[in-house]
Amino acid sequence: MKDVIKRIASKVQTHLSDAEGGHDWWHIDRVWKNALLIAQEEEVNRDIVSLAALLHDIADPKFHNGDEAIGPRLTQEWLEEEQVDQETIEHIVNIVKHMSFKNSLEGKSWNSPELLVVQDADRLDAIGAIGIARAFSYGGHKERAMYDPDVYPMAKMTKEQYKSSNAPTVNHFYEKLLKLKELMNTETATAIAQERHDFMVTYLEQFYKECGSTPPWHKIS
Repeated sequence: MKDVIKRIASKVQTHLSDAEGGHDWWHIDRVWKNALLIAQEEEVNRDIVSLAALLHDIADPKFHNGDEAIGPRLTQEWLEEEQVDQETIEHIVNIVKHMSFKNSLEGKSWNSPELLVVQDADRLDAIGAIGIARAFSYGGHKERAMYDPDVYPMAKMTKEQYKSSNAPTVNHFYEKLLKLKELMNTETATAIAQERHDFMVTYLEQFYKECGSTPPWHKIS
């Protein structure tokens, strides 16, 4: 399986060579490394963790007109080309289908220990210094405002509201990023997330200081 993982990694790197900076190969690489780090403390199949981490974002729906079927379909095709057994393919495809934050807004319909590890690794890359950089990179890509104190974040969002939101990037901290610390599945990820969460809090305080005022909706529990 080591050779399969190596070939899939190379294929993903080529496939994402022109991707937006927050969803490129280096995002995949970081998630892969974090997933293997977390997996050291969990009873999981590390080959499945590696392949799911590598394949989880090969066709992010927000870059494909919201189509959530492309990623799972490509995942299945690529693994079949590598002659991976069907049970493993089905497991990895299910991880790709179910791990995103927006899908968790509707509740989980499928789960596995490997999903929890890869999900944590992906969520860790959405917070801290990297998470801040990724948020503003994507906001710039979508030509969104960085900040508007008159636009209040939504406390609760449905999956469709999350997908269609065009709110300023700072709102994304309140609608997702600051919530992720409490949504980690494993003790390892929870410990890492705390430091990254604290950094985001400090960043926001400095951001508002430089803006000259704090918005009326700023509140972190």
